[in-house]
Amino acid sequence: MAWPDWVALGGYFVVMLLIGLWSHRRVSDVSDYFTGGGRMPWWLSGISHHMSGYSAAVFVAYAAVAYSYGVTIYVWAFLPLAVATGVGAWLFAPRWNRLRRRYHVASPLEYLSRRYNVATQQALAWSGALLKVFDVAAKWASVAILLNVFTGVSLNIGILITGVVTLVYCTVGGLWADALTDFGQFVIQGVAALSMVIVTLDHVGGPSGLGSLWDRLPAGHTHPLVGPYTAGFLTAYVVVKLFEYNGGMWNLAQRYMATDSAPAAKRSAVLSAVLYLIWPAVLLFPSVVAPVLMPHIADPQQVYALMAENLLPAGLVGLTLAGMFSHTMAMASSDANAIASVVVRDIIPAVARKGRALGARTGLLAARVCTVCFIAVSMVVAMEARHFGGPLGIITALVAAVMGPISIPMLLGLLPAFRRWGSLAALISWACGLASFVVVKYVMDSTDQTLTIATPLVTSLALYLVVGLVFPQPSTVADEITTAVSGTDAVRAPRGPADPTGESLAAATD
Repeated sequence: MAWPDWVALGGYFVVMLLIGLWSHRRVSDVSDYFTGGGRMPWWLSGISHHMSGYSAAVFVAYAAVAYSYGVTIYVWAFLPLAVATGVGAWLFAPRWNRLRRRYHVASPLEYLSRRYNVATQQALAWSGALLKVFDVAAKWASVAILLNVFTGVSLNIGILITGVVTLVYCTVGGLWADALTDFGQFVIQGVAALSMVIVTLDHVGGPSGLGSLWDRLPAGHTHPLVGPYTAGFLTAYVVVKLFEYNGGMWNLAQRYMATDSAPAAKRSAVLSAVLYLIWPAVLLFPSVVAPVLMPHIADPQQVYALMAENLLPAGLVGLTLAGMFSHTMAMASSDANAIASVVVRDIIPAVARKGRALGARTGLLAARVCTVCFIAVSMVVAMEARHFGGPLGIITALVAAVMGPISIPMLLGLLPAFRRWGSLAALISWACGLASFVVVKYVMDSTDQTLTIATPLVTSLALYLVVGLVFPQPSTVADEITTAVSGTDAVRAPRGPADPTGESLAAATD
């Protein structure tokens, strides 16, 4: 990279750190740190939700698929996100917000001990936290590959650089720092991505050359589903993302919880859905048409970085690299915040008596320590990502497959239709779903991506439905929670046990 590129990249890191320091002044307690104190504007929440939903894997793993298979990457990887988030705007986003406002929770899993029991809460918390370590590790590995192509820095050093900068601003500023840096990163990444599209268009003949461009692409490059990406794979992926992007990824639930009202949470989800519909097509266009410009790339994971180096002028290369960093740092910092919230609000109180009565300062310190530990561990795992199938292997074969069993009891537990479903259904669904993944992936040693993703999802969903129907566990508390988060008290459940915050679990409206 030339010196203007280094200036652009260095300036990006400085701005991120300054935002973290500014946000530090807005954080006075755990609620501010984990949910922004419920004061986040809907448009900032929506942009943050979108930016926290994907990472530099777009420019590495997904770019490799776009280069090798074409537009199918948009059809199976990003259209499901738009659909899932759009559905969630009506079904889940308002409920997460009401849950925070009504019960003063700061973690998406905090309500599970009341809705099911402590055992269910802990099972989902521990397994989800472990899964997130691998998920974020895939993001560090992705951005390290890009940094290696651009600068020659080794993969491990690249992981350390990105991780340490992210660690500083998200530990200091909490969710406010995450959201504000997400917005800054969205602007920077937007300029970089549009520059890349304009330059790529110019090299393939400009807008007038688009008509003939598709005929010059490899066979099957314009097919919506091709290769291992079948209709079955797409169906399983849509269902997984419905749960994952509406709260299965805990950091995304936090964005809805951080707004000041349920309607604001709905608007933020709609904005995020629209961005998922449009923006990935812009990001992936250069990689889709890359076979016309660079037909013999040895490692497709390097396609976006190589195109940027070869096509962009000095200065824009550094800005493009900063844009690639932005997605990873946005997702990793928000994941770290979410994991810290689960550890501080859900895990520590269950394993240590003193953890149930942390003061404001002690709780905030615990939150920051947990954030540091999570990022540090994920960086160590990232350095060994090749043993887990690399970034794409982790994202599709591990995260997508295991997300269903973890998120199904949590998301469906918010809906009134499942108010009679209790801890038995939740735990059996979770345990058997994870067990089926282990059997398919490691006992059968299957390489079929559709089977790997669909088996734990179908197993978990089916068992949750069947066990809940056959062995219902009606609960006054469950009735009150599902009624309260649904925004209606047309049918009031009887009063149940007192809420640990000091309030009864009575229904509430917006």
